[in-house]
Amino acid sequence: MKTAIITDSNSGITQNEAKELGINVVPMPVLINGELFFEDLTLSQEQFYEKLKGDANVSTSQPNPVDVGEIWSKTLKNYDEIVYIPMSSGLSETCHTLSHYAQSEEQFKGKVYVVDNQRISITQRRSVLDAIELAKEGKSAKEIHDWLIKTKFQSSIYIMVDTLKYLKKGGRLTPAVAAIGTLLKLKPVLQIQGEKLDSFAKPRKLTDAKNIMLAAIKKDFETRFADLVKQGKMTLSVAHTQNIEEAEKFKQEILEMFPEVEFEFVNPLSLSVSCHIGPGALAVGCAVKYN
Repeated sequence: MKTAIITDSNSGITQNEAKELGINVVPMPVLINGELFFEDLTLSQEQFYEKLKGDANVSTSQPNPVDVGEIWSKTLKNYDEIVYIPMSSGLSETCHTLSHYAQSEEQFKGKVYVVDNQRISITQRRSVLDAIELAKEGKSAKEIHDWLIKTKFQSSIYIMVDTLKYLKKGGRLTPAVAAIGTLLKLKPVLQIQGEKLDSFAKPRKLTDAKNIMLAAIKKDFETRFADLVKQGKMTLSVAHTQNIEEAEKFKQEILEMFPEVEFEFVNPLSLSVSCHIGPGALAVGCAVKYN
C-alpha cells in the first residue's frame, strides 16, 4: 500500500522543499487588487509584503476544489491512497470544502483522507513530517489520518503582533479599539489552540511579549504536555512575518530556556495568516512528534 502525503502552502513548506520531501504542496490563492496569485509560485514572500505595506487590497482565498482534485487524480496514478493535510478548519472553510469534495466524488471515495487536525504554519508542518514518517512505515491513509486527529490538540502557537493596522483592516478590530491600541503602542499576543486565532495578552513591549509567550509555553510544558515533554515527544519552532532577525534572536532565547526540548525550525508564517496580522510578527509554537 503506497500512501501519498499532500498539504497546502499554509504549512510553510516551499515547492522546493516539497520535492525534497517527496510530497505535493498546493499553493494558496492570494488576491491583490483583484488579481489572482499563488503562494510560492507566482507570488513570493517579498512581493506579498511589498503589496501589503503599499496598502493594496490583499486577501486570501480557498483553492479551487477542481484544481486540487486534478492534483489528487495525478497522484493516484502512482499511489493507492492520499492523506491531504490542509490548514485548520477554524481559520478557513477550505478543509470542509475539500473534505466534502473527497467524499462526494466517486474517484476519491475511500482513497483521499482530508485531515481536519486544526493546525497551521509550524504545527501544520510538523503534522506533515509525521505523516511522511508514518507513510514510510507502511501505515495506511486511514491510520495516518486517525493518528493526526488523535494528536491534533497536542500543540500550541503564540503570536506577537507588531501592529494592529491589519487586524483592523480585516475587520477583526473596531476602528476605536485599533486606535487605542496604536496609541498605547500595544504588542498584543494571540494564540492558536486548534481552531481559531484568539486574544491572549496585551503587552506594550517586544521584550514583554516574548516573555509572555515563553511563560505560556512553559506552562503548557508543565501542565498539558508534561508527560510528552518527559518522553521527549514535544518540539519547538519559531515563525515570523518578515522579521527574521528577531526570529533568530528568539530562537536563541528558546534554546536557553528549553534545552531539553527539540528545536526544529524558523519559518515565515503563511500568507493566509500574514494577510491579517501584517509584517513584524513573531511566534513560538510547540507540537508533538511521532518519532
